[in-house]
Amino acid sequence: MESYFLEWANLLLRWVHVITAIAWIGSSFYFVFLDNNLQKPNSPDLLEKGVGGAMWAVHGGGFYNPQKYMVAPKIIHTKLHWFYWEAYSTWLSGFALFTVLYLYNAGTFLIDKSLMDWTPVVAGSAAVGLLVAFWLVYDTICRVFGFRKNGELIVAGLMLVVVAFCAWLANELFAGRAAFLLVGAMIATVMSANVFFWIIPGQRKVVAAMTSGEAYDANSLAIHGKRGKQRSVHNTYFTLPVIFAMLSNHYSFLYTHEHRWVLLFVMMLAGALIRQFFVQRHAFHLGRAANPWPFAAVGVVMILGVIVALRPAPPKVSAVPVQPVSFAQVQSLVGQHCISCHGAQLQMKNVRLDSPELIKQHSQNVYQQVAVTKQMPMGNATGLTDEDRALIGRWFVAGAKLD
Repeated sequence: MESYFLEWANLLLRWVHVITAIAWIGSSFYFVFLDNNLQKPNSPDLLEKGVGGAMWAVHGGGFYNPQKYMVAPKIIHTKLHWFYWEAYSTWLSGFALFTVLYLYNAGTFLIDKSLMDWTPVVAGSAAVGLLVAFWLVYDTICRVFGFRKNGELIVAGLMLVVVAFCAWLANELFAGRAAFLLVGAMIATVMSANVFFWIIPGQRKVVAAMTSGEAYDANSLAIHGKRGKQRSVHNTYFTLPVIFAMLSNHYSFLYTHEHRWVLLFVMMLAGALIRQFFVQRHAFHLGRAANPWPFAAVGVVMILGVIVALRPAPPKVSAVPVQPVSFAQVQSLVGQHCISCHGAQLQMKNVRLDSPELIKQHSQNVYQQVAVTKQMPMGNATGLTDEDRALIGRWFVAGAKLD
């Protein structure tokens, strides 16, 4: 019964998480689009009001005229809308999902005893600690180098090193599936923390000064806008890497690979480069930036390189006769390593393997999960050897016979 309710919690939290993530990323993409498409107006009345950029758009049968003030407007006539709950809700629902899936079931999903044999509490604490540590390192780099000469290039270079190290470290400490998700969660935590600690507080200070009725120095408030702009731009480059990391845990050929941390880093970097193409493309059409096609080209080449590198090797023909495998051998292995999660008392993923007929019925799935991807048993908690996996593989290839 507990597993049944956990599955519902998983489904509902994932649903909420995806919805809020769509809302947050959508608004982020839209405002980046605006910043790169707004044009300085020629109208004297707009210039007098302090409008630094404007554009016209049509959608849903109506016309829109977004305007951006380079300094605070003298008065805000309508309700001021704040964009932050999208970010907060995405992180909160994501962390709740991470708790249900990985922290609550750390012994099954988070720990790979062949990498690190630690207790669920210690493993879970280490995972949460990495989320906090990644934010502190990133925030320190931004504060120290962000506004220096060529600061953004320095920040980008240092963060590439940090992300690569974290991808390696996570895959050395945790099960591959959890490691990929954890690296994505580190970056997602930075994105939400940027909103919570810098973007919104800075905007609140600007609005408070505007609405106080007292004179204020717009130049002294400009640092909040610069910092908010910096962190918002970082967030938009983080989006595609985070989405890839979150989706990749559904594809075992990635997180079970021998060099999985390299694959993760390369694919996330490719995502960031492709995002740069879309960001710069808007400015290019207005003559504000160079043609961004090299970013997309490099990103696509990197992805194609990963695809080629992971292509299945041709089957090897052995001169040594393959020893036949009896069903009794396979049933013995299933009884030792699979029944605890796929027996009469518990059927994870609705798979039951406590009879010859059921083993035969699920033989394709068993072969895929045990012999090909080596994803099961989860975290290899029962210590299934490579020889045992090969034996199951030979049994299936030979026809998965019950005699």
